[in-house]
Parts: sequence; C-alpha cells; structure tokens
Amino acid sequence: MKYRQKDTKLDAFAQLKALKSLPRPLYGQALALPNTAIGRRHSHPWEQLSYATQGVIEVITAAGRFVAPPHRAIWIPAGVPHGVKCYKGTEIRSLYIDSNLMPASSTGCRVVVVSPLLRELIRAFSAAPIAYDEHGPDGRLARVLLDQLAIAHDAKLALPWPKDSRLRKLCSSLQAQPANRKSLLKFSTELGASAKTLSRLFQQQTGLSFRQWRQRLRMLSALPMLERGDRVTDVALACGYESMSAFVAAFGEQMGVTPGEFFSEYRSLPE
Repeated sequence: MKYRQKDTKLDAFAQLKALKSLPRPLYGQALALPNTAIGRRHSHPWEQLSYATQGVIEVITAAGRFVAPPHRAIWIPAGVPHGVKCYKGTEIRSLYIDSNLMPASSTGCRVVVVSPLLRELIRAFSAAPIAYDEHGPDGRLARVLLDQLAIAHDAKLALPWPKDSRLRKLCSSLQAQPANRKSLLKFSTELGASAKTLSRLFQQQTGLSFRQWRQRLRMLSALPMLERGDRVTDVALACGYESMSAFVAAFGEQMGVTPGEFFSEYRSLPE
C-alpha cells in the first residue's frame, strides 16, 4: 500500500509537470488530475486553490505554513514554490485558475474561508466535463465560482516563517514540540541574542509577537487532532495547555468559536 501511494504521488507530480497550459481558464474536475498531496516543492504558472472536502491539508512555502480544515482552503499564487501534505482520511479538490481571470493577488499564500455556497460551487464544478462549454451552463457556473473566490475572506490560519537564522531555529524547535513552554528569555540565552532583540525581530519578520506566533502554532497543530476526533483534553495537553478550559479559551480568542463549533460548521452540512 505504501509503495502504491508513493507511485500515485509521483504520477500526480509527473502529470502536473507535463501540463503546460490549462485546457480551460478554470480547471479542476474531480478526475482531471489526481487530487493528491504532492509533498515535494513545485510551482506552476497558474493560481491554485487546494480544498479538503474532509480532513486537513497543509501547504508549506519558504514564507510559512498554511493549514486548512474542510471549511477552509489554501490559495497558492502562480510561481510560488510549495509542497502539500495531508493527514489520514483527507480528500482533496484542487482548482487551477488562469492568473488573468483573478484580480492582482499577493505574492504569498493565504488561507480563505469556504462558505456553504462556495463549497457547493466547487462540488458542482468538479462534475463538469474537462472541455466544458465556456458559454454554456458550466461556463456560467465557473464564472460564479470565480466571483465567490474573489471575495472569500482571509481565515487567518497562516503561520509566517521568519528569515533570521536564530528565529528559524527557535521556530523549528517549537514546531517539532508544540507543547514546549520554554520562554523567549530561555531561548535567547541558548541562541546568543537578547530577548529584546528576538522579540523585535519576531514582530518585524512575521508581523506577530512571539506569544502570538506560538499561540497560532499551537492552534494549527491542534486542528488535525481535533478533526480526527481526539478528545479536547488530550489535544490541549499535546499543544502545551495546562487544562482543557485554557485551551478552549485560547481557541476562542484565535478562532472566534469553540473547537466543537468550529468543526460542527462543516459536519452539519449535507453531503
């Protein structure tokens, strides 16, 4: 099974690499290309939206880490080298979009909210033929889908990565162990820089304070565990919180809802 999965990923990469141009300005039917995670860094000359109908997907670039549960999606601009990973049980839908169709986008990835309407548009479009009539019903569906993508809200589920080598070492350590409670002062001693210097660089290079960055790291680390149904108490401890109530409070501060409300949003939607 492992070898078959590896071969599938290699085939997917080969097919994507062989695709020199899109057959239609919006491309992404369910069977058009293997909807599988390609972990090796790659890029393409068109925009991409990666959306999980179930499970959690993660996109990694030089600038950061982007995580999306089912009611979120990851926007990847043209030309940005990225790798995609997913967790067990994840089902992916990817849309590839001619850059000329979308408003000028930033040079970085972002996570966007998938509204119930956008979710159904993606599902419906995945069933359209590859060479759909651009002036017929499928073409009109594609245009509505693009309109909805253009106004999708930022989900704030990105973890920016600093450029400073000392901060990158610190961030790698925390990413490997989200439960690590080491203070910035302790890190500063190990890294040979003052806590004030590290704090200033964190804000400059990520737009977040050290506390905010670690909080977001813990939230993103918690999402795959929550989505697969782990107990909230176990997730809280695994992510460095002393109690379930502390985790729920932090989750609410970051996400605006409780963990249960966050995931019931898509589980309550009809298949």
